[in-house]
Amino acid sequence: MCGILGLYCLNNQPINVKKFHRSANVIHHRGPDDEGYLFLNMEKSGITTCKGPDSDPDLSLPDVSECYEESFLLALGFRRLSILDLSITGHQPMSSADGKSWIIFNGEIYNYLELRKELQDCGYEFSSTSDTEVLLTGYLHWGSDMLNKLVGMFAFAILDLHARRLFVARDFFGIKPLYYTLKNGQFAFASEAKALLELQHVERVVDPDAAYLYLRHGLTDHNETSLWRDIRKLPAAHFFEISLDSPGVIQPHRYWCLKSDEYLDISFSDAAAQLRELFLKNVSLHLRSDVPVGAALSGGIDSSAIVSAMRQDQGEDLDLHAFTYLADDPQLSEERWADLAGQSAGAKLHKTIFSRDNLVADIDSLIYALDEPFGSTSIYAQYCVFRLAHEHHIKVMLDGQGADELLGGYATYLSGRWLSLFSSGSLGRSASFLKNVWSRSDSGGIRILIRAAGLNTPEALQTFGHRLIGADLFPSWMNASWFKQHNVESRSMVSMSIVNNKQALRDLLFHTFTTTSLPMLLRYEDHNSMAHSIESRVPFLTPEIVSFVFSLPEEYLIDDAGVTKSVFRQAMRGIVPDAILDRRDKIGFQTPERDLLTTLRPWVEKVLDSPVALEIPALDIEHTKADYQQVLAGRKKFDTRIWRWINFIRWAERYDVAF
Repeated sequence: MCGILGLYCLNNQPINVKKFHRSANVIHHRGPDDEGYLFLNMEKSGITTCKGPDSDPDLSLPDVSECYEESFLLALGFRRLSILDLSITGHQPMSSADGKSWIIFNGEIYNYLELRKELQDCGYEFSSTSDTEVLLTGYLHWGSDMLNKLVGMFAFAILDLHARRLFVARDFFGIKPLYYTLKNGQFAFASEAKALLELQHVERVVDPDAAYLYLRHGLTDHNETSLWRDIRKLPAAHFFEISLDSPGVIQPHRYWCLKSDEYLDISFSDAAAQLRELFLKNVSLHLRSDVPVGAALSGGIDSSAIVSAMRQDQGEDLDLHAFTYLADDPQLSEERWADLAGQSAGAKLHKTIFSRDNLVADIDSLIYALDEPFGSTSIYAQYCVFRLAHEHHIKVMLDGQGADELLGGYATYLSGRWLSLFSSGSLGRSASFLKNVWSRSDSGGIRILIRAAGLNTPEALQTFGHRLIGADLFPSWMNASWFKQHNVESRSMVSMSIVNNKQALRDLLFHTFTTTSLPMLLRYEDHNSMAHSIESRVPFLTPEIVSFVFSLPEEYLIDDAGVTKSVFRQAMRGIVPDAILDRRDKIGFQTPERDLLTTLRPWVEKVLDSPVALEIPALDIEHTKADYQQVLAGRKKFDTRIWRWINFIRWAERYDVAF
């Protein structure tokens, strides 16, 4: 797990090596254990490799500062968090045996031992025990076809001097980030946007359309764009190749696609048994590490399953540490569930308690860590959990990210399930389903019907409906004229298409998994963990298990009684305590956002009154402040828009964003 950075000057203007080195140091937190650099002289096809102050002194390489005055057109930079092969043989950029191919790699290949054996059978020899060398050798043997052999999370670049190209790829689900920019004849990529912002050719100008979707709907990471106009993201399951001789257009290519229209004919019991086997295998693979591995534990089904599976796989020899967050609101606290899961798995449980004062003190660090604004203060709870793990010297964590979008864990998915039943003509089952969930406070029947109607409503009618109920798509606190000047059109949300109402749940899951919810959560997961030099692994997200779950009948995910994650609950019987598997509530790492508005009122008002807030043309700050006061007085409904304002203002100041 590391940080990578690359720069290729297509305009033949030499790289400022000192500035490039400084850009790599911006993501020092992603790899404090080692650093390495490669520079290419295009005319001579000569490679120069260097180390830095954090490198092992036994490396017989010149210091990068010795290259500050030299002339290069291509550079690769690397910051290492040592997880596999802690020796200098794991140093990157890593070369092939003939010195003609080089790799920088952020992530982990969990099936590297199996791939290594396969490559050894083909005659290849290895000089390290790292997954990085296996990845590079696999590319040399299989080319881009190697990608579909991988089980892992990754963003990597390979400089292939045989083929005279730069090959860059990102994992199946976008677990590992890869930002890139192409402007003024310079192509650059990095693990975090902040590293790109240090490069001379990248301007800190906001993308107006992305700003609209964030401020109005809290949406980020739904496509290739970022909140910066000049910075984009390589989509999940894509790669691109850049010729060193005639670069041309940089066009991402998809190498894998999640299919939502393949169905398995399998019984519920067989599905649960197969899912159990796949999950336990995944956890076992994700435990491969040369450093201690811990886990995030909320006390919910997913995190409890991971901790329990870790113990089952490793037995009593595993020194199992789990980390949890405690809300100061008893209604939001999951302490008793985390205690139960931890005790059942024999884990040493470490707890961090939410603090309003700490939130104010940490908010700028959190915003900086995440590169782009986030949706709500619940992300701060995750930040605190990773900080606690770092304090206990844990470098690898397992987390349950992706399980809700995969298995139908959110209350909003009940609407999709009801719509599927109703559209299939199962009126009795749909009525019974509605009755079963009607009394539940988090998913009442009226809300299910409203959401179901929204799923089946064209975007134009959704826009009209928003206005009809007073939910203006350009509310008074937004400066509509500024957005219109930048050709931004108001809209209800990133539209989704229900292909078949009889499979509405499947389509809804696919949308949130690939477009809305999961991409945002994966950015938070990666950036929050790496801000504390921790590798976070997500064992629910491998192509095998994801493809399997998406092929199951909808009623295996949400049954006719409205029980979510039905098949996974059954799969975990005998591994996870029944009391946890029988839970019907869902809390997670939540913070008391509404109460914070009152207790942090002086701080919120200070942010809204700040000079930066007054200068942001996307906000009508006077209406923003008035709206906030009405929420405090109870005359307007509370939602996360207030935290989005705070986020956006502090983000604009922290990153010196231009509008």
